[in-house]
Amino acid sequence: MVIFAANCLSMISVDQLTVEFGAFQLFNEVSFVINPKDRIGLVGKNGAGKSTLLKVLMNIQPATKGIVTIPSDVTLGYLPQNMMIKDQRTVFEEAREAFSEVLQLDEKIKNINAQLADRTDYESAEYLKLIHDLTEASDRYQLLGGGSIEANIEQTLLGLGFKAIDFERPTAEFSGGWRMRIELAKILLRRPSVLLLDEPTNHLDIEAIQWFEDFLKDYPGAVVLISHDRAFLDNITKRTLEISLGKVYDYNVPYSKYEVLRQERREQQLAAYRNQQKLIEETEEFIERFRYKATKAVQVQSRIKQLEKIERIEVDDLDTSSINIKFPPAPRSGDLVVRTKNLEKNYADLTVFKDIELTVTRGEKIAFVGRNGEGKTTLSRIIVGDLEYSGELKIGHNVSVGYFAQNQDELLDEHKTVFQTIDDIAVGDIRTKIRDILGAFLFSGEDIDKKVKVLSGGERSRLAMAKLLLKPYNLLVLDEPTNHLDMRSKDILKNALKNFEGTLILVSHDREFLDDLIDKVYEFRDKKIREHIGGIYEFLRKRRLENLKELERKEKQKSQGKVENTSENKQSYLERKEFDKKIRKVENKVQSSEEKIEKLEQELDEIGKILSDPEKMNEDQSLFSNYQELKKELESEMEKWEEQTEHLEELKQQRF
Repeated sequence: MVIFAANCLSMISVDQLTVEFGAFQLFNEVSFVINPKDRIGLVGKNGAGKSTLLKVLMNIQPATKGIVTIPSDVTLGYLPQNMMIKDQRTVFEEAREAFSEVLQLDEKIKNINAQLADRTDYESAEYLKLIHDLTEASDRYQLLGGGSIEANIEQTLLGLGFKAIDFERPTAEFSGGWRMRIELAKILLRRPSVLLLDEPTNHLDIEAIQWFEDFLKDYPGAVVLISHDRAFLDNITKRTLEISLGKVYDYNVPYSKYEVLRQERREQQLAAYRNQQKLIEETEEFIERFRYKATKAVQVQSRIKQLEKIERIEVDDLDTSSINIKFPPAPRSGDLVVRTKNLEKNYADLTVFKDIELTVTRGEKIAFVGRNGEGKTTLSRIIVGDLEYSGELKIGHNVSVGYFAQNQDELLDEHKTVFQTIDDIAVGDIRTKIRDILGAFLFSGEDIDKKVKVLSGGERSRLAMAKLLLKPYNLLVLDEPTNHLDMRSKDILKNALKNFEGTLILVSHDREFLDDLIDKVYEFRDKKIREHIGGIYEFLRKRRLENLKELERKEKQKSQGKVENTSENKQSYLERKEFDKKIRKVENKVQSSEEKIEKLEQELDEIGKILSDPEKMNEDQSLFSNYQELKKELESEMEKWEEQTEHLEELKQQRF
């Protein structure tokens, strides 16, 4: 039962919540509160009920017993793992749908102002109520970004990885992952009191995740999120709610610190469990020994009642830190594993990348990172022989490739059991170790007889990964192998890859998984790749610093006019003079364009400040249209500046 309260100190209060599915009890009388500005990580093993709990808070899933109290003025923004998405608008139009409340508030503010203009009863209760309503509506209007709707939409879409040219494209043209980003953008733009996010980073690349982290750190409302991304949880959350065996345990710390406290609690649980088991065994032994002795009848009955009253201690699922899987020893390959030269991939008129030069040597562990759609998966598939290409690709001597595709879990035969999936392809001595391999990937007991079609996404991914242990590969190409894995499974896989003796190419956006695993990063950007020596966090620090300094460096180079005179042997004096004249002419155009851009930006900034004040904006309705016209003019001038700058760079290269 969900109760909407008029006033409440907490934003959401959960009291004695019980959720049952038939005879199975998912939650048993759990209670907790969500406070303003809370940053909560909701954790627990797969199937513990994390997603169900969010659905209960949203009143999508009914509770069997208990009460969820939500103040009537608290708004919720919910991003599920999967959702039905409509494809009837452009990206920008769809994002604008988030501002329906803002537009209603704008009408309300105008209405109240119109009423106040005609009233003179300044001391009356009605007048004071109108003033109160106006203040509340104006505050909410400002909080939701009412003065800068267009700018907020643009900033959010760009932050989540969309390009400006994508804004007017129909949403139907985008993949499911990109459409989920549109839905996330709409939720963020609505600025609800509480964000309920179920695996929000699943479809985000590293750049978008970092932008999203910065957004959530400054978010004025509360945030409750489910994620298997340890770095994301540590960077955002300050409190951890663990669901285990139908109970909720509240830790007032981020995820990594929670892991330490949880281990301490589990050790206490184990000690109490062992003591209780010993007591139960001794009691049962006494009952059995003296059950039929009349002189002990009273003591036996007393022990039986004592046994019935004992509240059995349950222990959390077993610790898997001792599980140690190993990939088969990698046969030695040549020093060169992969080399490409002038590699290019096109789909009709679309160029994914071109002029790719890559060299991978034996024993290297490298990561492919970059925005989604830049070609990471495409290059991986070319390396393993799944796609055609133009240019040169050489696979080294004695290289055997094991490949895990993003959709590897979908390629499994759903009608086979877990055991059959492995048994059908295992050959030789490895057949004797099938149960050990499945056990290492957390399939044990009756699990191995489950049909693939009933497995969760995480279980399917683990099974697909287990198949890679059946043959001794010396090059593993893994494309987003952690997408459906929980924390434990990721830790087990990471440890195995650290000990893998062969060469590793890993496509991933999981920073914590990549940390201390890879020693080189290839960044995919603008149809090119760029090599970075070092770990993932070192790359991210450099990349962020480069982003800040890139424009500054270009402007400095232009102002200093550092042009080396290295082509005098190729040009005569008169030809050189004429060429310099052409360069100066283009430089003047660039400078003129920059001055115009600066002036337009100043004008936009001044109008933007006025638009941020609803009262001033209402005084002059033409401001917004002026703002839009200036913005279009700025975009047009920016395009001219880019064209002239590229032309200038081409001329300078010819001069060299």
